[in-house]
Amino acid sequence: MEAQVRNMANILGEAQFPLTPAVLDQLQGLSGAEFVLLELSGRRLATGNIQPGDLPHGIPIAESAADLRLGEAVEIRGQSYLCGGVLLHGRGGEGSGALFILYPQSQWQHALSNAVWPVLWVGLSGGILSVLLASVIALRLSRRIRDLQRRTRLIAAGDFSPMSLEGWNDELRDLGQAVNEMAAKLAKLEDTVQKSERLRLLGQVGGGLAHQLRNGVTGAKLAVQVYLREHAQETPPEALDVALRQLALLEAKLRRFLELGQNEPQPRRTFLLEELIADTLALLTPQCRHSHVTLDWQPGQVSAPVSANPGQIGQMLLNVLTNAIEAAGPGGRVGVCLESTGEWCCVEVTDSGTGPPPEVADRLFEPFVTAKPEGTGLGLAVARQIAEAHGGSIDWSRSAEGTCFRIRLPRQREES
Repeated sequence: MEAQVRNMANILGEAQFPLTPAVLDQLQGLSGAEFVLLELSGRRLATGNIQPGDLPHGIPIAESAADLRLGEAVEIRGQSYLCGGVLLHGRGGEGSGALFILYPQSQWQHALSNAVWPVLWVGLSGGILSVLLASVIALRLSRRIRDLQRRTRLIAAGDFSPMSLEGWNDELRDLGQAVNEMAAKLAKLEDTVQKSERLRLLGQVGGGLAHQLRNGVTGAKLAVQVYLREHAQETPPEALDVALRQLALLEAKLRRFLELGQNEPQPRRTFLLEELIADTLALLTPQCRHSHVTLDWQPGQVSAPVSANPGQIGQMLLNVLTNAIEAAGPGGRVGVCLESTGEWCCVEVTDSGTGPPPEVADRLFEPFVTAKPEGTGLGLAVARQIAEAHGGSIDWSRSAEGTCFRIRLPRQREES
Protein backbone atom coordinates (compact mmCIF):
# COMPACT_ATOMS: atom_id res chain seq x y z
CA MET A 1 0.00 0.00 0.00
CA GLU A 2 2.85 2.42 0.75
CA ALA A 3 4.12 1.84 -2.77
CA GLN A 4 0.72 2.87 -4.11
CA VAL A 5 0.73 5.98 -1.90
CA ARG A 6 4.26 6.94 -3.05
CA ASN A 7 3.19 6.42 -6.65
CA MET A 8 0.27 8.84 -6.23
CA ALA A 9 2.51 11.36 -4.51
CA ASN A 10 5.03 11.11 -7.32
CA ILE A 11 2.31 11.67 -9.94
CA LEU A 12 0.97 14.73 -8.12
CA GLY A 13 4.46 16.09 -7.53
CA GLU A 14 5.39 15.89 -11.20
CA ALA A 15 1.98 16.96 -12.51
CA GLN A 16 1.99 19.86 -15.01
CA PHE A 17 -1.64 20.67 -14.24
CA PRO A 18 -2.88 22.61 -11.22
CA LEU A 19 -4.10 20.63 -8.24
CA THR A 20 -7.71 21.69 -8.05
CA PRO A 21 -10.38 20.39 -5.67
CA ALA A 22 -11.85 18.34 -8.52
CA VAL A 23 -8.50 16.61 -9.13
CA LEU A 24 -8.05 15.81 -5.45
CA ASP A 25 -11.63 14.54 -5.16
CA GLN A 26 -11.09 12.29 -8.16
CA LEU A 27 -7.89 10.88 -6.61
CA GLN A 28 -9.72 10.42 -3.32
CA GLY A 29 -12.40 8.40 -5.09
CA LEU A 30 -9.82 6.22 -6.83
CA SER A 31 -7.52 5.55 -3.88
CA GLY A 32 -9.78 5.91 -0.85
CA ALA A 33 -7.25 8.25 0.79
CA GLU A 34 -7.88 11.84 1.93
CA PHE A 35 -5.67 14.68 0.68
CA VAL A 36 -4.76 18.00 2.24
CA LEU A 37 -2.81 20.55 0.15
CA LEU A 38 -1.02 23.45 1.81
CA GLU A 39 0.68 25.82 -0.66
CA LEU A 40 3.12 28.56 0.19
CA SER A 41 0.82 30.94 -1.62
CA GLY A 42 -1.71 30.39 1.14
CA ARG A 43 -4.09 28.21 -0.80
CA ARG A 44 -5.43 25.31 1.22
CA LEU A 45 -7.41 22.38 -0.12
CA ALA A 46 -8.81 19.27 1.55
CA THR A 47 -11.00 16.36 0.48
CA GLY A 48 -13.94 14.82 2.27
CA ASN A 49 -15.00 16.27 5.60
CA ILE A 50 -11.43 17.00 6.65
CA GLN A 51 -10.39 20.61 7.08
CA PRO A 52 -6.80 21.80 6.67
CA GLY A 53 -6.85 22.95 10.25
CA ASP A 54 -7.57 19.42 11.44
CA LEU A 55 -4.02 18.30 10.66
CA PRO A 56 -2.09 17.63 13.85
CA HIS A 57 1.42 18.93 14.31
CA GLY A 58 4.42 16.65 13.86
CA ILE A 59 3.39 14.82 10.70
CA PRO A 60 6.65 13.82 8.94
CA ILE A 61 7.19 15.56 5.58
CA ALA A 62 9.43 13.83 3.01
CA GLU A 63 11.64 15.69 0.56
CA SER A 64 10.49 13.51 -2.33
CA ALA A 65 7.82 10.93 -3.11
CA ALA A 66 10.42 8.16 -2.92
CA ASP A 67 11.04 9.01 0.75
CA LEU A 68 7.37 9.21 1.68
CA ARG A 69 6.38 7.05 4.66
CA LEU A 70 3.03 6.83 6.41
CA GLY A 71 3.55 7.56 10.07
CA GLU A 72 1.69 6.46 13.15
CA ALA A 73 -2.09 6.57 13.27
CA VAL A 74 -3.71 9.89 14.23
CA GLU A 75 -7.28 10.62 15.24
CA ILE A 76 -9.10 13.17 13.06
CA ARG A 77 -12.83 13.80 13.49
CA GLY A 78 -13.38 10.39 15.11
CA GLN A 79 -11.49 8.33 12.53
CA SER A 80 -7.95 6.96 12.55
CA TYR A 81 -5.64 7.79 9.66
CA LEU A 82 -2.11 6.89 8.71
CA CYS A 83 -0.57 10.21 7.68
CA GLY A 84 2.42 11.27 5.67
CA GLY A 85 3.50 14.39 3.79
CA VAL A 86 5.71 15.27 0.85
CA LEU A 87 7.06 18.58 -0.39
CA LEU A 88 5.81 19.89 -3.73
CA HIS A 89 8.16 21.87 -5.93
CA GLY A 90 6.15 23.82 -8.46
CA ARG A 91 7.44 25.44 -11.62
CA GLY A 92 8.95 28.78 -10.84
CA GLY A 93 7.82 28.52 -7.26
CA GLU A 94 4.16 28.23 -8.20
CA GLY A 95 2.31 25.38 -6.55
CA SER A 96 5.08 24.87 -4.03
CA GLY A 97 4.02 23.59 -0.67
CA ALA A 98 3.20 20.31 0.98
CA LEU A 99 0.77 17.54 0.15
CA PHE A 100 -0.51 15.43 3.05
CA ILE A 101 -1.98 11.99 2.39
CA LEU A 102 -4.25 10.48 5.03
CA TYR A 103 -5.08 6.85 4.55
CA PRO A 104 -7.91 5.42 6.71
CA GLN A 105 -6.43 2.85 9.06
CA SER A 106 -9.46 0.55 8.62
CA GLN A 107 -8.97 0.44 4.84
CA TRP A 108 -5.24 -0.07 5.35
CA GLN A 109 -5.88 -3.07 7.59
CA HIS A 110 -8.51 -4.41 5.18
CA ALA A 111 -6.12 -4.10 2.25
CA LEU A 112 -3.38 -5.70 4.32
CA SER A 113 -5.70 -8.59 5.18
CA ASN A 114 -6.67 -9.00 1.54
CA ALA A 115 -3.00 -9.14 0.61
CA VAL A 116 -1.83 -11.41 3.45
CA TRP A 117 -4.66 -13.85 4.03
CA PRO A 118 -4.70 -15.38 0.51
CA VAL A 119 -0.99 -16.02 0.85
CA LEU A 120 -1.52 -17.51 4.28
CA TRP A 121 -4.37 -19.69 3.02
CA VAL A 122 -2.35 -20.84 0.05
CA GLY A 123 0.61 -21.58 2.28
CA LEU A 124 -1.54 -23.34 4.86
CA SER A 125 -3.38 -25.35 2.22
CA GLY A 126 -0.10 -26.24 0.55
CA GLY A 127 1.34 -27.28 3.89
CA ILE A 128 -1.66 -29.47 4.68
CA LEU A 129 -1.55 -31.03 1.21
CA SER A 130 2.19 -31.57 1.58
CA VAL A 131 1.68 -33.28 4.93
CA LEU A 132 -1.10 -35.47 3.52
CA LEU A 133 0.94 -36.32 0.43
CA ALA A 134 4.00 -37.07 2.54
CA SER A 135 1.87 -39.28 4.79
CA VAL A 136 0.47 -41.20 1.82
CA ILE A 137 3.94 -41.63 0.32
CA ALA A 138 5.34 -42.68 3.69
CA LEU A 139 2.55 -45.24 4.14
CA ARG A 140 3.15 -46.69 0.67
CA LEU A 141 6.90 -46.75 1.18
CA SER A 142 6.56 -48.34 4.61
CA ARG A 143 4.18 -50.97 3.19
CA ARG A 144 6.60 -51.80 0.39
CA ILE A 145 9.49 -51.94 2.86
CA ARG A 146 7.46 -54.30 5.07
CA ASP A 147 6.76 -56.46 2.00
CA LEU A 148 10.49 -56.61 1.30
CA GLN A 149 11.17 -57.47 4.93
CA ARG A 150 8.53 -60.21 4.88
CA ARG A 151 9.91 -61.54 1.57
CA THR A 152 13.47 -61.73 2.92
CA ARG A 153 12.21 -63.61 5.99
CA LEU A 154 10.44 -66.11 3.75
CA ILE A 155 13.63 -66.52 1.72
CA ALA A 156 15.55 -67.15 4.93
CA ALA A 157 12.92 -69.79 5.78
CA GLY A 158 13.45 -71.53 2.43
CA ASP A 159 10.61 -70.06 0.34
CA PHE A 160 12.24 -68.79 -2.87
CA SER A 161 9.07 -67.87 -4.78
CA PRO A 162 9.32 -64.38 -6.40
CA MET A 163 7.47 -61.40 -4.99
CA SER A 164 5.16 -59.24 -7.10
CA LEU A 165 6.68 -55.89 -8.06
CA GLU A 166 4.17 -53.06 -7.67
CA GLY A 167 4.34 -49.29 -7.35
CA TRP A 168 6.64 -46.78 -8.94
CA ASN A 169 9.75 -47.60 -10.88
CA ASP A 170 12.10 -46.41 -8.15
CA GLU A 171 14.90 -47.68 -5.94
CA LEU A 172 12.55 -49.90 -3.91
CA ARG A 173 11.38 -51.60 -7.09
CA ASP A 174 15.01 -52.13 -8.08
CA LEU A 175 15.62 -53.57 -4.62
CA GLY A 176 12.63 -55.90 -5.03
CA GLN A 177 13.98 -57.02 -8.40
CA ALA A 178 17.35 -57.70 -6.77
CA VAL A 179 15.61 -59.72 -4.03
CA ASN A 180 13.80 -61.78 -6.68
CA GLU A 181 17.07 -62.40 -8.52
CA MET A 182 18.73 -63.40 -5.27
CA ALA A 183 15.85 -65.77 -4.48
CA ALA A 184 16.11 -67.34 -7.94
CA LYS A 185 19.85 -67.85 -7.53
CA LEU A 186 19.36 -69.31 -4.05
CA ALA A 187 16.68 -71.67 -5.38
CA LYS A 188 19.02 -72.80 -8.13
CA LEU A 189 21.86 -73.17 -5.64
CA GLU A 190 19.67 -75.19 -3.28
CA ASP A 191 18.60 -77.43 -6.15
CA THR A 192 22.25 -77.90 -7.13
CA VAL A 193 23.22 -78.72 -3.55
CA GLN A 194 20.37 -81.20 -3.23
CA LYS A 195 21.31 -82.87 -6.50
CA SER A 196 24.96 -82.96 -5.46
CA GLU A 197 24.00 -84.53 -2.16
CA ARG A 198 21.82 -87.09 -3.91
CA LEU A 199 24.64 -87.85 -6.32
CA ARG A 200 27.07 -88.22 -3.43
CA LEU A 201 24.77 -90.60 -1.57
CA LEU A 202 24.04 -92.46 -4.78
CA GLY A 203 27.75 -92.74 -5.42
CA GLN A 204 28.38 -94.12 -1.95
CA VAL A 205 25.57 -96.67 -2.13
CA GLY A 206 26.02 -97.42 -5.81
CA GLY A 207 29.78 -97.80 -5.45
CA GLY A 208 29.43 -100.62 -2.96
CA LEU A 209 26.64 -102.25 -4.94
CA ALA A 210 28.56 -101.92 -8.21
CA HIS A 211 31.62 -103.53 -6.61
CA GLN A 212 29.56 -106.54 -5.54
CA LEU A 213 27.85 -106.80 -8.93
CA ARG A 214 31.17 -106.55 -10.71
CA ASN A 215 32.51 -109.47 -8.72
CA GLY A 216 29.48 -111.54 -9.71
CA VAL A 217 29.71 -110.53 -13.36
CA THR A 218 33.43 -111.27 -13.43
CA GLY A 219 32.77 -114.72 -11.99
CA ALA A 220 30.07 -115.45 -14.58
CA LYS A 221 32.31 -114.20 -17.37
CA LEU A 222 35.19 -116.40 -16.19
CA ALA A 223 32.85 -119.40 -16.05
CA VAL A 224 31.78 -118.87 -19.66
CA GLN A 225 35.39 -118.37 -20.77
CA VAL A 226 36.47 -121.56 -18.97
CA TYR A 227 33.67 -123.48 -20.66
CA LEU A 228 34.71 -122.14 -24.08
CA ARG A 229 38.35 -123.11 -23.47
CA GLU A 230 37.38 -126.61 -22.35
CA HIS A 231 35.28 -127.04 -25.48
CA ALA A 232 37.61 -125.23 -27.84
CA GLN A 233 37.35 -128.07 -30.39
CA GLU A 234 33.61 -127.58 -30.63
CA THR A 235 31.78 -124.73 -32.32
CA PRO A 236 30.55 -122.52 -29.46
CA PRO A 237 26.84 -121.78 -29.43
CA GLU A 238 25.96 -118.27 -30.53
CA ALA A 239 24.03 -117.78 -27.31
CA LEU A 240 27.23 -118.18 -25.30
CA ASP A 241 28.97 -115.62 -27.48
CA VAL A 242 26.09 -113.19 -26.94
CA ALA A 243 26.14 -113.89 -23.20
CA LEU A 244 29.88 -113.28 -23.08
CA ARG A 245 29.48 -109.93 -24.85
CA GLN A 246 26.67 -108.88 -22.57
CA LEU A 247 28.74 -109.81 -19.53
CA ALA A 248 31.63 -107.79 -20.95
CA LEU A 249 29.28 -104.84 -21.53
CA LEU A 250 27.94 -105.06 -18.00
CA GLU A 251 31.44 -105.36 -16.59
CA ALA A 252 32.53 -102.28 -18.55
CA LYS A 253 29.57 -100.28 -17.25
CA LEU A 254 30.28 -101.27 -13.67
CA ARG A 255 33.99 -100.55 -14.00
CA ARG A 256 33.37 -97.10 -15.44
CA PHE A 257 30.71 -96.40 -12.83
CA LEU A 258 33.28 -97.14 -10.14
CA GLU A 259 35.80 -94.87 -11.86
CA LEU A 260 33.28 -92.00 -11.90
CA GLY A 261 32.72 -92.39 -8.18
CA GLN A 262 36.39 -91.72 -7.44
CA ASN A 263 37.29 -88.12 -6.61
CA GLU A 264 40.90 -88.27 -7.74
CA PRO A 265 41.59 -87.37 -11.39
CA GLN A 266 41.78 -90.31 -13.76
CA PRO A 267 44.92 -90.81 -15.86
CA ARG A 268 44.76 -89.74 -19.48
CA ARG A 269 46.48 -91.01 -22.56
CA THR A 270 46.31 -90.41 -26.28
CA PHE A 271 44.18 -92.83 -28.28
CA LEU A 272 42.09 -92.90 -31.45
CA LEU A 273 38.49 -92.01 -30.82
CA GLU A 274 37.25 -94.11 -33.76
CA GLU A 275 38.72 -97.25 -32.18
CA LEU A 276 36.96 -96.60 -28.87
CA ILE A 277 33.68 -95.96 -30.72
CA ALA A 278 34.06 -99.24 -32.63
CA ASP A 279 34.73 -101.17 -29.38
CA THR A 280 31.68 -99.57 -27.73
CA LEU A 281 29.47 -100.37 -30.71
CA ALA A 282 30.66 -103.99 -30.60
CA LEU A 283 29.45 -104.19 -27.00
CA LEU A 284 26.06 -102.78 -28.00
CA THR A 285 25.54 -104.93 -31.10
CA PRO A 286 23.69 -107.73 -29.21
CA GLN A 287 21.36 -105.15 -27.67
CA CYS A 288 20.63 -103.69 -31.12
CA ARG A 289 19.85 -107.14 -32.52
CA HIS A 290 17.59 -107.93 -29.60
CA SER A 291 15.76 -104.60 -30.00
CA HIS A 292 15.70 -104.86 -33.83
CA VAL A 293 17.51 -101.54 -34.14
CA THR A 294 19.66 -100.88 -37.20
CA LEU A 295 23.09 -99.51 -36.30
CA ASP A 296 24.92 -97.40 -38.91
CA TRP A 297 28.56 -96.54 -38.12
CA GLN A 298 30.38 -94.05 -40.37
CA PRO A 299 33.98 -93.41 -39.26
CA GLY A 300 35.59 -90.28 -40.57
CA GLN A 301 38.18 -90.09 -43.32
CA VAL A 302 40.70 -88.48 -40.94
CA SER A 303 41.87 -90.08 -37.71
CA ALA A 304 40.61 -88.53 -34.48
CA PRO A 305 43.30 -88.68 -31.78
CA VAL A 306 42.26 -87.40 -28.36
CA SER A 307 44.04 -87.12 -25.02
CA ALA A 308 41.58 -88.32 -22.41
CA ASN A 309 40.70 -91.08 -20.00
CA PRO A 310 39.47 -93.99 -22.17
CA GLY A 311 37.24 -95.36 -19.44
CA GLN A 312 35.38 -92.09 -18.93
CA ILE A 313 35.05 -91.35 -22.66
CA GLY A 314 33.81 -94.92 -23.17
CA GLN A 315 31.24 -94.39 -20.40
CA MET A 316 30.07 -91.18 -22.09
CA LEU A 317 29.72 -92.90 -25.47
CA LEU A 318 27.98 -95.88 -23.88
CA ASN A 319 25.44 -93.63 -22.14
CA VAL A 320 24.63 -91.62 -25.27
CA LEU A 321 24.44 -94.68 -27.54
CA THR A 322 22.30 -96.65 -25.09
CA ASN A 323 19.95 -93.68 -24.81
CA ALA A 324 19.71 -93.49 -28.63
CA ILE A 325 19.00 -97.24 -28.99
CA GLU A 326 16.24 -97.06 -26.38
CA ALA A 327 14.79 -93.93 -28.01
CA ALA A 328 14.79 -95.47 -31.50
CA GLY A 329 12.74 -98.48 -30.36
CA PRO A 330 11.99 -101.67 -32.33
CA GLY A 331 12.51 -101.18 -36.05
CA GLY A 332 14.32 -97.90 -35.50
CA ARG A 333 17.68 -96.69 -36.69
CA VAL A 334 20.73 -95.27 -34.91
CA GLY A 335 23.48 -93.55 -36.85
CA VAL A 336 26.97 -92.76 -35.57
CA CYS A 337 29.20 -90.36 -37.48
CA LEU A 338 32.71 -89.15 -36.59
CA GLU A 339 34.36 -86.05 -38.03
CA SER A 340 37.81 -84.72 -37.18
CA THR A 341 38.50 -81.22 -38.44
CA GLY A 342 40.79 -78.53 -37.10
CA GLU A 343 41.01 -78.54 -33.33
CA TRP A 344 37.90 -80.63 -32.63
CA CYS A 345 36.62 -84.18 -32.95
CA CYS A 346 32.85 -84.32 -33.36
CA VAL A 347 30.72 -87.42 -32.75
CA GLU A 348 27.10 -87.25 -33.94
CA VAL A 349 24.62 -89.85 -32.69
CA THR A 350 21.21 -89.71 -34.38
CA ASP A 351 18.14 -91.81 -33.71
CA SER A 352 14.79 -92.11 -35.47
CA GLY A 353 12.77 -91.87 -32.26
CA THR A 354 10.11 -89.32 -31.42
CA GLY A 355 12.45 -87.24 -29.30
CA PRO A 356 12.23 -86.25 -25.63
CA PRO A 357 8.87 -85.00 -24.30
CA PRO A 358 8.50 -81.22 -23.95
CA GLU A 359 8.46 -81.29 -20.14
CA VAL A 360 12.06 -82.56 -19.98
CA ALA A 361 13.43 -81.26 -23.30
CA ASP A 362 15.10 -78.21 -21.73
CA ARG A 363 16.61 -80.18 -18.83
CA LEU A 364 17.91 -83.34 -20.50
CA PHE A 365 21.41 -82.97 -19.08
CA GLU A 366 20.32 -82.29 -15.49
CA PRO A 367 20.68 -85.10 -12.93
CA PHE A 368 17.58 -87.20 -12.20
CA VAL A 369 15.64 -85.76 -15.17
CA THR A 370 14.09 -88.56 -17.22
CA ALA A 371 10.86 -89.45 -19.00
CA LYS A 372 11.43 -93.20 -18.68
CA PRO A 373 9.58 -94.95 -15.85
CA GLU A 374 12.57 -97.18 -15.20
CA GLY A 375 15.22 -94.49 -15.86
CA THR A 376 17.44 -92.81 -13.27
CA GLY A 377 18.12 -89.61 -15.22
CA LEU A 378 21.88 -89.90 -14.74
CA GLY A 379 23.12 -91.15 -18.12
CA LEU A 380 23.13 -87.86 -20.02
CA ALA A 381 24.07 -85.87 -16.90
CA VAL A 382 27.18 -88.03 -16.47
CA ALA A 383 27.90 -87.72 -20.20
CA ARG A 384 27.89 -83.92 -20.00
CA GLN A 385 30.04 -84.01 -16.87
CA ILE A 386 32.64 -86.15 -18.65
CA ALA A 387 32.60 -84.03 -21.82
CA GLU A 388 33.08 -80.77 -19.92
CA ALA A 389 35.78 -82.30 -17.70
CA HIS A 390 37.75 -83.04 -20.88
CA GLY A 391 37.32 -79.51 -22.27
CA GLY A 392 34.52 -80.51 -24.63
CA SER A 393 30.76 -80.17 -24.82
CA ILE A 394 27.60 -82.09 -25.61
CA ASP A 395 24.30 -80.78 -26.93
CA TRP A 396 21.30 -82.01 -28.84
CA SER A 397 18.82 -80.89 -31.47
CA ARG A 398 15.62 -82.12 -33.03
CA SER A 399 14.84 -82.16 -36.77
CA ALA A 400 12.50 -83.94 -39.16
CA GLU A 401 15.07 -86.73 -39.51
CA GLY A 402 15.19 -87.45 -35.78
CA THR A 403 17.13 -86.53 -32.66
CA CYS A 404 20.84 -85.76 -32.87
CA PHE A 405 23.35 -85.63 -30.00
CA ARG A 406 26.68 -83.92 -30.76
CA ILE A 407 29.79 -84.60 -28.69
CA ARG A 408 32.80 -82.31 -29.21
CA LEU A 409 36.23 -83.17 -27.79
CA PRO A 410 39.55 -81.37 -28.29
CA ARG A 411 41.62 -83.05 -30.98
CA GLN A 412 45.14 -84.03 -29.96
CA ARG A 413 47.69 -82.53 -32.30
CA GLU A 414 49.87 -85.09 -33.99
CA GLU A 415 53.56 -84.76 -33.29
CA SER A 416 55.64 -84.01 -36.38
